[in-house]
Amino acid sequence: MTLKEIHQLAVDLGKKYDIRGDYLQQNLQDDWKAYEKMSELDKEDFDLESLDNPFSDTRILAGNGGENISTILCGIDMETPEILLADRLNQKGQKIDLVLAHHPEGIAGAALHRVMNVQADMLERAGVPINIGEAIMASRISEVEHGIAPQNHQRAVDTARLLDIPFMCVHSPADNLVNNFLETLFEQREYRTLEDVINILLEIPEYRQARKLKAGPRIIVGERQRRAGKIFIKMTGGTAGSVKAYEKLAAAGVGTYIGMHMQDKHRQAAKEANINVILAGHMASDSLGMNLFLDELENRGVSIIPCSGLIRVSRLKREIH
Repeated sequence: MTLKEIHQLAVDLGKKYDIRGDYLQQNLQDDWKAYEKMSELDKEDFDLESLDNPFSDTRILAGNGGENISTILCGIDMETPEILLADRLNQKGQKIDLVLAHHPEGIAGAALHRVMNVQADMLERAGVPINIGEAIMASRISEVEHGIAPQNHQRAVDTARLLDIPFMCVHSPADNLVNNFLETLFEQREYRTLEDVINILLEIPEYRQARKLKAGPRIIVGERQRRAGKIFIKMTGGTAGSVKAYEKLAAAGVGTYIGMHMQDKHRQAAKEANINVILAGHMASDSLGMNLFLDELENRGVSIIPCSGLIRVSRLKREIH
């Protein structure tokens, strides 16, 4: 596969499993129409890739796209140390064609806030009116935008460029994959208590391995024998949403929130709204999403070398690394 083909596969899978469906495609069409009306000056700096790729946190960061990729060094956080690791492995005779990160770097990290709008649609699917979802997300998106703006986004990208190592990140598409995987799983399974929910999660190899590493699924609001009720799964949407979401979810009938990670102010808000909270685990959940994508690459003949927190589970080879 070429680097460009890997990137396009990530975008296509992200679209396929995005909960917005046709609405997502309509947004892209609207963006095209807006672009066509721009002045030539505005078009000069416009991000053309955004007209086809709605996931601003998923980009080729270094490389021209034409590189042939046979072996990937992949991890959750791939920054300067991991790129130096790739270079060292190359020196030792292990050919690394691509460094692939889950968490966004470079331009993808700088534009992370742009993928957060989907959270309003996630809230709507749970029963929260879309006008409320969009309103409470607007201030949160602005908060994230201001928070990430001063960061040194290009540090790892510059390292990859100077070492001539292709570099790419896949964030929202992988998160869409894990979100869909878990939603489908819980639609098919019967559960009553929070303990039942935990036990279902622990049937998944990534979560079982994470528990061995003291980072597995855990209840942070509620008790094991409490009834779970209606479940809301939050595995995609860029980063944490609005702290105001929990009272809205409770009003919509949600009993249990399953997420990757949670700040204490969010935990307290969920507790005050009487919503149970299960954290499946950050690295384990990110690993699950990435593994579903990496299996697609492996099925096309690409070799994967896991590092940096990636719990590699091949559902093709039934192997855990």
